[in-house]
Amino acid sequence: MAHDDATIKSNILHMPYADATRSVRHVFVRDYETVARIGVWDHEKDTRQKIRISVDLSVLEGSEHHEDQLAKVVCYNDVVIGIQKILSEGHINLVETLAERIAQMTLEDVRVIGTRVKVEKLEAVDGAASVGVEIERHRHP
Repeated sequence: MAHDDATIKSNILHMPYADATRSVRHVFVRDYETVARIGVWDHEKDTRQKIRISVDLSVLEGSEHHEDQLAKVVCYNDVVIGIQKILSEGHINLVETLAERIAQMTLEDVRVIGTRVKVEKLEAVDGAASVGVEIERHRHP
């Protein structure tokens, strides 16, 4: 019997990405596709696999306006460059590890108070469009 996820109680509280009452803006990277040396199986160790990454950030807006200045905002291109740097550091066994490293990288910016990272392997399982993991992490005061 199928169930309706809306009726299941959970101890997970998802923070809204954008929230005007808390001066929070949503910065995101959607469906960034690249290749990575990732996987635990022997046949995955010597090859690159197609992956897709999505990142959603909750970003505190400063008390002053950004005045159309890139230096005053969290830049989505910097997120992509950070992902590329992580991937260039060598083989990663688990998509969970990659997601955690990306989350940690985004939280290094003190303006980022929450991050959700989704990592998908696009060719790992025959018949599946993708497999992977999605995590959510928050800055702890």
